[in-house]
Amino acid sequence: MFSFFIAFSLNAQIRKVPADVTESFKSRYPHAERVSWKDDLRSFEAEFILNNYEMKANFNSDGDWLQSDRKMKYDELPEAIKDGYQKSKYTDWQMVSVYEITKNMDPLQYRILVKKSGVQKKYLYFSADGKLNRESITL
Repeated sequence: MFSFFIAFSLNAQIRKVPADVTESFKSRYPHAERVSWKDDLRSFEAEFILNNYEMKANFNSDGDWLQSDRKMKYDELPEAIKDGYQKSKYTDWQMVSVYEITKNMDPLQYRILVKKSGVQKKYLYFSADGKLNRESITL
């Protein structure tokens, strides 16, 4: 059974990115640089640089845009997000990364990855007005 998962995983990684996906990406991000693609079975993910920001964008196999993530520095966050974070119970945790997340049909949100130790890590999701909407444990 273990070999089945390895083979399935390898096959998933070599699936060709459909032309509809690459065309949709080029249309949405015409100035993207250093583009690389990953197939995560549910969608195709492009990692790229745009205006000096590390970005990720996900598309379904029909080329429909699903989500974009823009890596940011904490100092670049809107004041409402900084305020919301400072009021959270995680200010004594180490901040690992900060992303602005734009999803199709969903409001803008911000994700902050924090860790307290090598084992305790959480994603904190804030709305644009600085409210901590949810947190999730990660590995």
